Amino acid sequence: MTVFSQIIEGKIPSYKIAEDENYYAFLDIFPLKEGHTLVIPKKETDYIFDMESTELAGLIVFAQKIAKALGKAIECQRVAVVVLGLEVPHTHIHLVPINSENDINFKNKRLQLTADDFEATVEKIKNAM
Repeated sequence: MTVFSQIIEGKIPSYKIAEDENYYAFLDIFPLKEGHTLVIPKKETDYIFDMESTELAGLIVFAQKIAKALGKAIECQRVAVVVLGLEVPHTHIHLVPINSENDINFKNKRLQLTADDFEATVEKIKNAM
């Protein structure tokens, strides 16, 4: 069972943005920018392109709803979409509010946020949905 499946099951806490029967979105606890969100399928699949076509399409549609809310809640020019997928063997999409291409550099220092900061960000995003 991956760390993401443990998050979905509530065994590991998360700052949940949204979920439905197939997908789950939560804040990255080591964010590049405020609002950096991970979107995952509930079904464990290691590699995004190994997902069934309908599941992949559903993941993208679910991520689109989250990205639109992020764009309203967090001041940014765009919401970047990144799929890396090497650090956890469970498909995931990074949604990162950006104002420049440098904002999406994963070598950048990560933000140090408090639980209150994360909770406030969750509320901003949920209110924008």
